[in-house]
Amino acid sequence: MLNVDLHCHSNVSDGTLTPTAVAERAKANGVDIWALTDHDEIDGIAEARAAAAALDLRYVSGVEISITWASQTIHIVGLQIDETNPELVQGLVATRGGRERRAHEMAEQLAAVGIPGAFEGALKHVGNPDLISRTHFARYLVEIGRCADTSEVFRNFLTEGNPGYVPHRWATLEESVRWIRGAGGVAVVAHPGRYKLSDLAFGAFFDEFKQLGGTAIEVMTGSHTPDQYDYYAKVAADYGFLASRGSDFHSPTESRVDLGALPPLPDSVTPIWHDW
Repeated sequence: MLNVDLHCHSNVSDGTLTPTAVAERAKANGVDIWALTDHDEIDGIAEARAAAAALDLRYVSGVEISITWASQTIHIVGLQIDETNPELVQGLVATRGGRERRAHEMAEQLAAVGIPGAFEGALKHVGNPDLISRTHFARYLVEIGRCADTSEVFRNFLTEGNPGYVPHRWATLEESVRWIRGAGGVAVVAHPGRYKLSDLAFGAFFDEFKQLGGTAIEVMTGSHTPDQYDYYAKVAADYGFLASRGSDFHSPTESRVDLGALPPLPDSVTPIWHDW
């Protein structure tokens, strides 16, 4: 059975390893087909593709697009994309826009609760202010000893109702699917078990995603529990979605699941890679 990992991140977005190092880790962990899916960013694809070729690792070009739906942030993964597609490139630039302004607002909230200098501290963990995210702030709070690890940070800061939380208006679902399909790719709902939506809202979301041309959902992901594996396998079957598998790896010390370490997909679903 193929070991496929179609969702992970490098330091081009909010991971800690270079695209080359992520490729090497995937290969060492026995991954057969691998995709780098940095947040709203495609600048790591060329390095990732070259590294995979040198390792004889089958590579799939990817991206993870942040969208706003029903006032929630949801992530849509695009796989097999042409990263040079102008509409995709321009859309991602627009989606990244506003991150720096949002980061300053986050830092102001943290300063108000006795944590000064958070913007500058977060910047030490990212080279480009256009890509600054909550994860970079979380690493800074761990660095200064305010929290023991990033999990503790997100229990107390940077999430809704806690200091440092600033919502951001991302792309729309329609835009994300259009950009991905226009670039020759397939659209995948990332880690659906993470979103706080009612059953009715989820039904509306999946219906809209399918109508727009969405193809698949992640069934096996580092964010899901074993019960959720079975639940989203049923969702995939009910809606006729293909099923994807991805660790959502960010860092050797922060990620719940390492590259390639998830269980295989259930037999009840059709893998997204079935005809690749």
